[in-house]
Amino acid sequence: MAEDTPSGAILQRDRKTYAIVPRTPVGLVSPEVLDAISVVVRKYKIPITKITSGQRLALIGLQREEVAQVWHDLQMEVGQAVELCVHYVQACPGTEVCKFGVRDSLSLGLKLEKLYVGMDLPAKVKMGVSGCPFCCAESYVRDIGLIGKKKGWILTFGGNSGGRPRIGDVIAEDIADDEAVALVQRCLEYYRNNCDKKLRTARFVEKTGIEAIKQAVLK
Repeated sequence: MAEDTPSGAILQRDRKTYAIVPRTPVGLVSPEVLDAISVVVRKYKIPITKITSGQRLALIGLQREEVAQVWHDLQMEVGQAVELCVHYVQACPGTEVCKFGVRDSLSLGLKLEKLYVGMDLPAKVKMGVSGCPFCCAESYVRDIGLIGKKKGWILTFGGNSGGRPRIGDVIAEDIADDEAVALVQRCLEYYRNNCDKKLRTARFVEKTGIEAIKQAVLK
């Protein structure tokens, strides 16, 4: 039963063991985080440690009685994995190290993480921030995507990489960092205020029409 699931854990297929997903904003991990992960994996003999598509680490195969103690030992925030909210922001290295980067995707991604991860919404939302048009953060198939170009960011909405994939629609182009952050907020608020529960952004765009959404968020 869902109410019996330990806090911060996800019941696995065997209906006996659990997984946890520590939060690693935009996929960045410090030596301290790596040390903490290594210690708990060895201490509790966690059988599977998996890097997820959202640039996070999933620790899989915990016993029920271990979950709370593992979180205590990790001293990390819970990464949302099943809740109806913003789950994560995925980001490429951008101008920090990549020779192709034209915009600072890590800086913008961290800002979006801080502002919006955990925000209650009708369904789960994933974001991708790519520092150049190569789109290594898979921005076009994220609910909200940002793609860097020399003149500014492209912002897309309504992408999905699931069983019914969809390329996100372009909402705006050539926008600065602050404009991008503000427009992301308006997109999320419009989606929250006008969408049925558990309807992902891709289906919401198909139902509502992208022009109606653009008119609402760009006015």
